[in-house]
Amino acid sequence: MGVRQFGAQVQRTEDPRILTGRGRYLDDIALPGMFEAAFVRSTEAHALIRGIDAEAARAVPGVVAVLTMDDFGAAYRDKRLPLPSPHPAIRQPITQQPLARSEVCYVGEAIALVLAETRYLAEDAAALVGVDYEPLPAVADAVGALAPDAPKVHHGAPDNLVATLAARFGDAAAAFARAPHVLRETYLQDRGGGHSLECRGVIAQHDAATGQLTLWSSTQSPYMVRRFLAQYLGREETSVRVIAPDVGGGFGPKAAVYAEEYALALAAIALGRPVKWVEDRREHFVATNQQRRQRWDMEVAADGGGRILALRGRVTHDHGAYAPYGLVLPFTSLAPLPGPYLIPNVDVTLDVAFTNATPTSPVRGAGRPNVAFALERLVDLVARELKLDRAEVRRVNLVKTFPHATGAKLPSGVAVEYDSGDYVGCLDLVLRACDYAGFAARRAAALKQGRRLGLGLASYNEDTGMGPFEGALVRVLPTGKLQVATGACAQGQGLATVLAQICADEFGVGVDDVIVEAGDTNAFPLGMSTVGSRVAVTAGSSVHLAARAVRDKAIRLAAELLECAEQDLEVDAGAVRVKGVPGKQVGLGQLAQRLAGSLGMPLPAGLAPGLEAVAYHSVSRPVYASGSNAAEVEVDAATGEVKLIRYWVAHDCGRLINPLLVEGQIVGGVAHGIGNALYETMVYDGAGQPLSTTLGEYLLPTAPELPPIEVAHLESPAPSNPLGIKGAGEGGTIPAAPTVIAAIEDALADLGVRIREYPLSPQRLIELIEPIDGAGAAPAD
Repeated sequence: MGVRQFGAQVQRTEDPRILTGRGRYLDDIALPGMFEAAFVRSTEAHALIRGIDAEAARAVPGVVAVLTMDDFGAAYRDKRLPLPSPHPAIRQPITQQPLARSEVCYVGEAIALVLAETRYLAEDAAALVGVDYEPLPAVADAVGALAPDAPKVHHGAPDNLVATLAARFGDAAAAFARAPHVLRETYLQDRGGGHSLECRGVIAQHDAATGQLTLWSSTQSPYMVRRFLAQYLGREETSVRVIAPDVGGGFGPKAAVYAEEYALALAAIALGRPVKWVEDRREHFVATNQQRRQRWDMEVAADGGGRILALRGRVTHDHGAYAPYGLVLPFTSLAPLPGPYLIPNVDVTLDVAFTNATPTSPVRGAGRPNVAFALERLVDLVARELKLDRAEVRRVNLVKTFPHATGAKLPSGVAVEYDSGDYVGCLDLVLRACDYAGFAARRAAALKQGRRLGLGLASYNEDTGMGPFEGALVRVLPTGKLQVATGACAQGQGLATVLAQICADEFGVGVDDVIVEAGDTNAFPLGMSTVGSRVAVTAGSSVHLAARAVRDKAIRLAAELLECAEQDLEVDAGAVRVKGVPGKQVGLGQLAQRLAGSLGMPLPAGLAPGLEAVAYHSVSRPVYASGSNAAEVEVDAATGEVKLIRYWVAHDCGRLINPLLVEGQIVGGVAHGIGNALYETMVYDGAGQPLSTTLGEYLLPTAPELPPIEVAHLESPAPSNPLGIKGAGEGGTIPAAPTVIAAIEDALADLGVRIREYPLSPQRLIELIEPIDGAGAAPAD
């Protein structure tokens, strides 16, 4: 047999092309006769639009059109975008228009579209478009938005409440009534974005002769774009093709379907010419979905040994100005409860609020980092107040037997059941890695040198492999090469490599013998989205099932051609051969040619045309990855500077397809989580004006800020898919903020500093260390 690919550290097959400058990103595409676009965006957080004056812009040489919703005809004038993921809990299913016509509800909302011969001309002309605003009161704070006298985010709306959700099981009230210890805390998590290396971009082309609309988009969800764009335009999906070229990072925001995709499609249809728009970095700050801003008012009940008996509380979630992703983000802020812990009673309510700020949708981890932060800070609170070891409090509460039903239900109504894992094993692994037992001595030695060290811990689990499906086609080409086509989409995570690994093993070939096609709605009939650490489980399992079917079909045909029994055959090195008989074999390409058929010649009896198969791995419930993290930091109490010294990860994502890529995903996720913890915050003033709209004001971690990150793996195979795999794309991010914040608090424990929020800037840390009133640590709110 050939070298096994599954489980091997295979270098990414995408890299030679990308690293030598042969990648094809959205901005690399230039179509004949293409116009370039710039948007006129709202400078007001909330206002009525009384008029739009585009005459000066239209007079600029090289400008071909300035379009508003009135230019697209009566059918679209007041039509809003389809609501993704509708749910009965949504009280106000308000989505935006491709271009705002009568009201703007956040700074950055698109109002008009300028098309010109070059982007530079379009930008210059856009600055000349005058918008007559009638300013309205605005509210950018979710808690304030739910106050009875708050300004309405949408003119004429009854209030700002989008929905109220609940995670409720067991009997929390009874558990709190009998609990020896009840502790309360409030946690704040601020707003941030995805900030992938490549911003968003769209190209639209319409062929009037065939009626075919083609959209290129830097998206994680080409099939969702096709579905909703066809729905909005009143077209059949077959008349819309969506292509995601190389995508320079997605991290969640590129999974949504955006107003710009609709606006460019309408413009291409109206003008009969291709049109292109590429988001600049400032636009990204105000026009691409953000997330994270939540307030958690929580209570935890515990016994004297640190066992958590119940949780209850109320969460306020900032949904931004619209509902671009339904309730997926707030649902993922509740559904993970009670995390990796055996907590039998939970009663947590979450209020979703409109605000006059950029809409929110999932960013790496969606609401799971928010839950992890609240849970892990509560575990540390129990340990501190009861004077118990924080690792032992985790050990006492971690789930230990699998499968485990929590008592909760997913938004689909399916009962939550953790399928497999070794949560205590991951905790023990990270405790050994960070020398938890020896930390007290390290801290004491550092303190003698005037250095404050702190160690933080966090555990987590993550629902991955979200349903309902992704499909795959596996085909043997006449050359003997293998073709894989899937509805899943790449966003830089090495999708082509891992799918090639899975396919190659069924035929004993190398990954270079597998051609992977993804991100094109014409390449495969159905697809969902690359989100939620799901495509390795869904698309990977489908590739495995389809490849196995093709392999079996090849053996059936080869048995006839070689005149032997099927059980005497094996597939290796791209051929079907008789076991133990060197040279007696038939190549896969020959078999493919036989099943391609010849005019007037019958196919072999019982075999359908083509050496190919399609499979859809359907998912009814997620599979749960898990892990524990630790971080060691040094804190300068005089300046608020935090230096990350080392970071450790113990991670379980089932069987590893490619350890090299999994480690890259985990390390990248930790870097993302460190950014959440220490740097990234979108600041708005009281009038809804964004104050952090450049990378000079909104900070991201760079290489010097990151510590050495050590990753160790456990493998608890998932029983519900044929490969035993779980998702890995978000596992580094979910526990990172609570790990880092816990370490900072630990370094300042002797000062009585309590940290209930993130991100934590040096300025804010000094405010916590030296509160103005001198009465102890400043409250989080």
